[in-house]
Amino acid sequence: MTQGIPQQSYGYEPYGIPGQAIPEQPAPAVPEPAPAPAPAPTKPGRDRYLDLLRSIALVRVVVYHLFGWAWLTVLFPSMGVMFALAGSLMARSLNRPAWGVIKGRVRRLLPPLWAFSAVVLALMFAGGWNPTKNTEDSPAWALLELINYIVPVGAPPFPWHIGSKTGLLEDTWAVQAAGPLWYLRAYLWFVVASPLLLWAFRRAPWPTLLAPLALTAVVGTGVVTIPGETGNAVTDFAVYGGCWVLGFAHHEGLLKKIPRYVAVSGSSLLMAFGLWWASGHLGADGWDLNDIPLAQATWSFGFVVILLIYSPSWQQLPDRLAKWDKLVTLSNNRAVTIYLWHNMLIMATVPILDHLYDLPFMQGERAVAALDSTYLIWMFFLVWPLIGLTIAAVGWIEDIAAKRRPRLWPNGVRRGGSRRRSTTG
Repeated sequence: MTQGIPQQSYGYEPYGIPGQAIPEQPAPAVPEPAPAPAPAPTKPGRDRYLDLLRSIALVRVVVYHLFGWAWLTVLFPSMGVMFALAGSLMARSLNRPAWGVIKGRVRRLLPPLWAFSAVVLALMFAGGWNPTKNTEDSPAWALLELINYIVPVGAPPFPWHIGSKTGLLEDTWAVQAAGPLWYLRAYLWFVVASPLLLWAFRRAPWPTLLAPLALTAVVGTGVVTIPGETGNAVTDFAVYGGCWVLGFAHHEGLLKKIPRYVAVSGSSLLMAFGLWWASGHLGADGWDLNDIPLAQATWSFGFVVILLIYSPSWQQLPDRLAKWDKLVTLSNNRAVTIYLWHNMLIMATVPILDHLYDLPFMQGERAVAALDSTYLIWMFFLVWPLIGLTIAAVGWIEDIAAKRRPRLWPNGVRRGGSRRRSTTG
């Protein structure tokens, strides 16, 4: 903020002998005050409110994949929130040349994926998986599909069952490991499409903002069916496209122009429609909105509007939230690592916890029953140290991908204990 110049008084009271006329004195020359120096331009910092939302979304994803509670998709639609935050950052970055921004985003995404894919493919091949067998595709095409482990333009192949049910990991571990990769595919599509989407948004904001919802009503309800993984990719793009463009609207200031009562009322009606639609299209997992595209799209859209319309744009986490600052910074600096590996790490807790049954004091029926009834809770507490170890082991690849100095534990604290501004983005 520009500092004002203190006002100085150059007038004076004449004094002399009382009653004596004092000759008029010429006013002394007053030097022109030096102009205040222009404030140095400051680089806009991270919006800690958005960082906090991303951290909550990551925790919710881990909890959902661990406990499988369908109602979590209603309580906090993590994927819609994450796409909206990514869209906002993408719009901010597109103030620079588009091609360079796309290359930078893709470069940040791929090396962490390669590290993950190397481990997963090695385990699958070691377990005897042959991608050319048990598939309807030709052997050449089956091998070509492996490229999706390198550049996630489509769905990567994997065996539905590998190993045995009594093995170290359950025989469906490959399905669980590959599960998060759909997000990287959708993210890549959005990144590539963002220059065109932002161009369209700046010229026709409302049609661009609402078009994904209309597309979801077509491809997400069975009106038009696109077979195979292409259909899944198009559906994902439609379902979360509205949230991505909402990120544009947040960055461009469109949401600030809408009265809050109008935005909240409209969003509430849209969310109510989503729940109504879901009530008539419940799948095998009940109220899991991941299985109901139109409900997911409308609920996530309305939810994100309310989150962003009240966005306080914190430069620092306030008051009671400040104690979580280090974890928020760490999770944002390692968001890709956490998301990629969390399913594998959830499954890794099982063989570790199973050793508890072999302890001497666990041989009684009551002890075994107590462990059985609290098994998921123990998995929850164990998965976070495993995530921490993974961050330390491979998280630095995110720094290499972003052309930064590798950091073991980037929670924003320097070695001397001072805070450092987060550089994620």
